[in-house]
Amino acid sequence: MTNKDYAELDSKYISNTYKRFPVTLVRGKGAEVFDAEGKSYIDFGSGIGVNSLGYCNEKWADAVVEQVRTLQHTSNLYTTLPDVKLAEKLCRAAGFKKVFFGNSGAEANEGAIKIARKYGVSVKGEKCTNIITFRNSFHGRTIAALEATGQDVFHRNFFPFTNGFRYVELGDREALIAAVDNTVCGVMLELVQGEGGVIAADKEFVKFVEMICKENNILFIIDEVQTGIGRTGTLLASEQFSVKPNITTLAKGLGGGLPIGAVLMDEVTENVLGFGDHGSTFGGNPVSCAGGIAVLEELLDEGKLAEVGEKASYFREKLLEIPGVKSVSGLGLMIGIELDEGLTASETAAKCVENGLLVLTAKTKIRLLPPLTITKDEIDRGLEILSAALKK
Repeated sequence: MTNKDYAELDSKYISNTYKRFPVTLVRGKGAEVFDAEGKSYIDFGSGIGVNSLGYCNEKWADAVVEQVRTLQHTSNLYTTLPDVKLAEKLCRAAGFKKVFFGNSGAEANEGAIKIARKYGVSVKGEKCTNIITFRNSFHGRTIAALEATGQDVFHRNFFPFTNGFRYVELGDREALIAAVDNTVCGVMLELVQGEGGVIAADKEFVKFVEMICKENNILFIIDEVQTGIGRTGTLLASEQFSVKPNITTLAKGLGGGLPIGAVLMDEVTENVLGFGDHGSTFGGNPVSCAGGIAVLEELLDEGKLAEVGEKASYFREKLLEIPGVKSVSGLGLMIGIELDEGLTASETAAKCVENGLLVLTAKTKIRLLPPLTITKDEIDRGLEILSAALKK
């Protein structure tokens, strides 16, 4: 069967919620993937930041297969070894007290919202349920996470929302101060707005947010669904901003390709949720957790996170040499490319796919989220294709 044959089946049987490229991917290794017709592609998107160790990393695959053959699932009424081991490794490495495992970034953010609201009600009363987020943010597509998202384009057609969110411009200190009152229980932000255009927050503003939260006994929540698990060159991006949130949410790269989300809680929030307050049938799945353990073991190996920073510097240096690239934004291997006038991200992405390179877009920018394990050779091959796509 050809790519076209599979596309027809897709159109016939799968809900039409994605604008797919005319490619059916069937196998991959490292940062290279192949379609149904045998054509190869360098992947600068890694499944939107999910394949943190690339395609089919051997240690990761061995850990997952061994777990599949041992215990694939059980109820959360019981403990499993991968669940406990990943929780311990993640909490110790990230500096948090406890974790709740779910299935996705949106689900992790929903968990953070529930913690913040329960905390607010218990500390300040039943009206303390509002959460401040930032315009141009993206926190997920479930209803509460969607309302937390500060972009009107994602809100259309899905009203009424649950309410309880206030939006502030990222970097506007006065607006943040004005938005805070006794009904606010949390402030949630992304350190790099990915869907919003790969825009890194100002370090001093992030520290200001932390200060405002502490002064007003408000929970400080950082959404690291995209920036976490080594994406920016440190395990958590918050390390580079010199802040310590009460809650950090994770997903994407944590499972190395398997669905998992995580809500990390500090000493203030670790006991907010009690029996029956939250749950997930598939949360903490043994196979996903086995994949997560393999990811952490690989990234926490000496020098591996430093390599991410080196690759990020190499990417930026080479990108700025390419005609058609106006500027580069982001942090670490979370890269946004502003194009010269007359070039569009969507057309460029289509040309890249046609010539063997997978990239992402974010508003008017090309967005890159390559595997953290990508090699210099794979980077060079991909950039050569991108350069050709940008020629007018």
